[in-house]
This record gives sequence, C-alpha cells and structure tokens, in this order.
Amino acid sequence: MKKVYSHCNNHHHHKQFNTRTRTRQHNHHSHSHSQYQNIRLQNLLLLHSLLLIIVTPALCNVHQPLLNLKSNNQTLRSNLELLKLRRIRAHLAKINKPALKTIQSPDGDLIDCVLSHQQPAFDHPNLRGQRPLDPPERPKRYKNKNNEKIEMKSFQVWSDSGEECPNGTIPIRRTKEEDVLRASSIRRFGRKPSHVRRDSTHNGHEHAVVFVNGDQYYGAKANINVWTPRVTDQYEFSLSQIWVIAGSFGFDLNTIEAGWQVSPELYGDSNPRFFTYWTMVWNSKQFDIGLMVWKDPRHGHWWLEFGSGLLVGYWPATMFSHLRSHASMVQFGGEIVNSRSRGYHTGTQMGSGHFAGEGFRKAAYFRNLQIVDWDNNLLPLSNIHQLADHSNCYDIRQGSNNVWGHYFYYGGPGRNVRCP
Repeated sequence: MKKVYSHCNNHHHHKQFNTRTRTRQHNHHSHSHSQYQNIRLQNLLLLHSLLLIIVTPALCNVHQPLLNLKSNNQTLRSNLELLKLRRIRAHLAKINKPALKTIQSPDGDLIDCVLSHQQPAFDHPNLRGQRPLDPPERPKRYKNKNNEKIEMKSFQVWSDSGEECPNGTIPIRRTKEEDVLRASSIRRFGRKPSHVRRDSTHNGHEHAVVFVNGDQYYGAKANINVWTPRVTDQYEFSLSQIWVIAGSFGFDLNTIEAGWQVSPELYGDSNPRFFTYWTMVWNSKQFDIGLMVWKDPRHGHWWLEFGSGLLVGYWPATMFSHLRSHASMVQFGGEIVNSRSRGYHTGTQMGSGHFAGEGFRKAAYFRNLQIVDWDNNLLPLSNIHQLADHSNCYDIRQGSNNVWGHYFYYGGPGRNVRCP
C-alpha cells in the first residue's frame, strides 16, 4: 500500500503497516505477490553441505569419539542460526529505509521519518519509479459531522513527545531483529495467517461479523470502538476491522482490510495497533476511530481515510484482479485465532472481552455503517446478514437509531462454561 501521509508502519513485503493506538478516553457523542527468496530450499542446500563436513571425518577415522560428533552438531546449529541472523539483517536492511530523522517513542518504538517516495511500497516491481498521487475525490454525501474542520488528532504514543517528521516524509515504525525472530520465518513475518473464511472450524479463525453481498460495492465506512482485548497465546491475535472483498473464498480472493488488532507475535506487546492488509478500560468513556475505504472514481485506486479527513494512502488498482473493478462483499466485525494450544478453546478475547448483550461501555461496537455505491455515494447498509461462528464464545447484536445509524455490539471472552 502506498502512503500519502501516515502515522503507520508500512512493511511492503508483509502487506501491512501498523501503529500503536493509544486508548484515550473520549465521549462517544463527540467526536501482489512479493518476491521472496526460497528460504526453505536454501536452508536445505546448506544443511547438505554441512552434513558432508560432519560425515567425512567419521569415514576417515571410525574411532573418532562421539563427543566430537556432538561438537559438530553444535557447530551445525550455530552456523544455521548465524545464517538465519544474516538473512534477517539483510531483510531489515531492505525494508528499513534511510531516515531523515528518527524519533524515540516512550514505548520503545523507533519512528523513522522516510521520504515519501522511498517508502517500502515502492520496492514492488509494479510500483518502482512511481510517486504518491494527489488526493482523490471523496464520496458524495460525505461530510464531517457539523461541517467541522478536519482534525489531525493523534492517538499514538510517539507523537506525545512533541516531535514531528519533516515535510515530505512519512513516519514508519522501524522493524527490529526481535520482531522478525518472533515469526516462524522471514517469509511469514507480518503476514496474516490466512484469508477470510466463512467456516472457521478447520483453520482456528473465529468471527462475529455483519456483512452485505449480492451487489457491487465501491467502498465502506464505519466508526470502530477501540479496546485492549487479552490475547492468551503468543501466536494468536484479536482484531476488529472492515473487509472489502472480491472473488471467491479460494485462491483468487482479493481483500482490503483495515482496523485495529492486538498481536503479540507481530508487535511484541499487547497494545491495540492500527493496521491494514491487502491480497481500554471497561465501563469508561468510549473511544472509537473512523475508517473509510473507497474506490476513487477517476483513477480507480482504493483509498484509506482515518478519522475526520486524514488520508493514509492507497492501494493501486493494478495490484488486484477482482478488486480492480469493484467489491462483491463488505464485512465489518471481529476475528480471533483459536489455536487450542492447551487442548481447549482459547481465552483470547474479542472486542472488549464482553458479550454483545452487555451493551454500551461494556461491549465493543461498530457504528455508522455505510457503503459506497457505483456513483460514489455513501449510503446506509441494506439487506444485512450477521454471522457468529461460535456464539457461545463470541456473539453479535445489531441495532439502528438516528445518532449511530446502523450499528452492532459484538465480542466475548472466549473460553467460558458454555465455550469449553
């Protein structure tokens, strides 16, 4: 995804960017396939060459003590670990671009101010040599509530220092060695475990969502309540997002996804982070973020807006097959991974960790759900469907009123007496 102006971290090869979202208290009334080296094959070739070194002395001297073989095995492991570290460092050198300025965040993140045309997205073969586009035409009937001016509020810890990136640069969270080491491989780093699926029984993903389909969609918009759900396993996550979908739920699926997530494996902490993909305190005042994804009718690219008018960036239409024209489904809601690492259902929470029936200030919500039609109009949803894969673990309830438009509460605690 290209960035125009963003407080987000763009890992091009991992098709996502992120930033830590600080959950301040606000009253709710105010408001592509990347080209990777074949690491597995290279490891296999190196392993064979090292095994030759180990085997050869044993053939020459059958009386060689077993202690030496153990030492050679240790050398093999050390060499493999060294090779892995070298590859990680080479990968970091590729995705961490030269910075005009670096900002130290209080939470330990390093924020690099990178020239906008040098951001990692432009490493993609189809995007090399290009520059960020001018702002797009926004959907009709789009306006800020009470015609207020665009607010550039930031809910990120690093910006509290008062430091800013120079004009012409974008802030990108620097990726560190430990970030990549938490992943199962360099190739898997930053990637979502799998695409959207209607049946989560066999892949460990569980959803509580509403969706519309059966028409042509050119965007979606919603305000998403932000919480800090507990994630009980390093390799699980909990997210809340908008999906813009085209194609079939197989190998030709196209999605654009944006929202917030808690992912210890990816970020190394339990904080909610704003993120995109392409292919809080309970019972307190509520905080939510506004997100809109829509297709620019002039150039056909898919744009992302955060809050009241802040353009984050865009996905070039040429990167897609089905989404090059329009989406066939729009989905809103939560998703978790249930790894069953302890032999029973995970205790990873969705949303606030409370069921939908507990309502405002207790359950998480989406509000003001809208879609963009073929004529670039923002419209309320119609013919809405809802789905909770395992409603005893995570559920969902819809509603509508004049203040929040169409909305829903969703989420749950995961493992409980009805969700063993």
